[in-house]
Amino acid sequence: MAKKKENKDELKHNPEEELDCGTEEKAEEIKQPSELEKAQALAEDYKRKWYAVSAEYDNYRKRNQSAVSKAYQDGAAEAVLKLLPVADNFGYALDGASDEKTKAGIEKVIKSFNSILGSLGVEEIQVNAGDGFDEAVMEAVLDFPCEEGEEPNTVKQVLKKGYKAGDKVIRYAQVAVTI
Repeated sequence: MAKKKENKDELKHNPEEELDCGTEEKAEEIKQPSELEKAQALAEDYKRKWYAVSAEYDNYRKRNQSAVSKAYQDGAAEAVLKLLPVADNFGYALDGASDEKTKAGIEKVIKSFNSILGSLGVEEIQVNAGDGFDEAVMEAVLDFPCEEGEEPNTVKQVLKKGYKAGDKVIRYAQVAVTI
């Protein structure tokens, strides 16, 4: 009967003995990533970096495009601003012209000038005598006391036309207002 007990003990599985039989090397191999896993992790890291650089470049391109567009618009507005005194002088010449042929010629020049401004996206700010004063598009350069029947802060006279490109005012309309 003693032999039967020994056989039963031999049949019992002892996991500690397995570790002693070289499985430590196998466990160590399992813990360390293989070359394939290292390459996959490196590829994933490069992919994340590529996405970040790609997104950063796209944002840079959009910012740069916006800055170039704004610089172009500002440059065009600056050039138009320097040409506006010429338009004013044609208006004064039209007011002072005595014969019809001269008036017709000056009107053609003014119309041509206005079409060029329109092609650049520049339009005249519509201001008439009797309109309310709007500081967003007008500049009061003279003031007059209210006469009978006039409201305060109304445009009495338009001295120079104002112009805008989109929402940006290139030159404020210069007006005389009642106080």
